[in-house]
Amino acid sequence: METTSRVGAHTASSTTSTSEGVPAAGRMVDGYLRAPFPWYGLDEAFTGSRWLMQVGTAADGTVQHGSTGHGDEPTIRPEGAGPDRSRFAVVVTVAAHPVRRSGDGTGVLDATTVSSAAWLAGSGLLAYTWPAQLDHARRNEWLDQQTETAFELADDLEGPAWTTLSLPVDGVPMPFHYRESEFGWVLAGSTQAGVHLGAYGRGMSAYGLGFSVVADLSAYT
Repeated sequence: METTSRVGAHTASSTTSTSEGVPAAGRMVDGYLRAPFPWYGLDEAFTGSRWLMQVGTAADGTVQHGSTGHGDEPTIRPEGAGPDRSRFAVVVTVAAHPVRRSGDGTGVLDATTVSSAAWLAGSGLLAYTWPAQLDHARRNEWLDQQTETAFELADDLEGPAWTTLSLPVDGVPMPFHYRESEFGWVLAGSTQAGVHLGAYGRGMSAYGLGFSVVADLSAYT
């Protein structure tokens, strides 16, 4: 599959200070500011909370992808904590790249495609899912299995697990691949701005969403 390397789920960063004395929130924004591509989030129709998550970088430090959060910041609920009533949608922006040489010239980097965005969104949703019947020791095994399934699904966007829907991106209707599971929903598509978009969420309907370029990152801090 022409995707980025399998990157772990991106959790929201703490706002405590780092060992260098720089607030983590400030360091997180710096990562977004280094990106050579536009970031996307929900459009102005969404009026709830917005927050930043971590960026993913290549071996040479180039920013490759990252996520913006909307609504309730999701958390993993321990067994017995009751039903998860959080409502959130996370938008994943992935830089579009063809197959290319690695920075040190010793290898080839995979292309990034809509499947890349689908994979990152699917694995991101799993990061906030913890079946109540599993104990902590077994969760890693469950997560590995589900993550492999998410990877396989992202590699088959034309398969029966996906449907299509049209959602506005910068005001223009664009096609997206969409699937639902017991854990939430995942979608993936592309933009006219040269990036791929993934999204995942729970408690918010994907059918009413719209996406737009983030004009001011301060809205997310």
